[in-house]
Amino acid sequence: MTSLDADKAEDLVVIDLTGRSSIADSLIIATGRSSRQVAAMADHLMEKLKALAPGPILVEGQARGDWVLLDAGDVIVHLFRPEVRDFYALEKMWDDDSERVTRIAGTA
Repeated sequence: MTSLDADKAEDLVVIDLTGRSSIADSLIIATGRSSRQVAAMADHLMEKLKALAPGPILVEGQARGDWVLLDAGDVIVHLFRPEVRDFYALEKMWDDDSERVTRIAGTA
């Protein structure tokens, strides 16, 4: 998360998927202001995750920078441009359980 903070990610959300999904334990969603910022956030985060994640990190969408998905096994990260995040509204899938959704203070 410090990597996303350092890259000035906005509206950072962490969703606890423990016991609700077999694909991951946590889902992180954040916004960057431009395609360039989203791609840079993904690049920086990927470098940090390589040191922490036991297996390979799969990345999709980095070349375009509208929506980048990083799959580090137990943690999945979605980085969006604002318009794309609004369109897909991934957080709404988890609105029924607000105790599992954490908005990180200090993000815009």
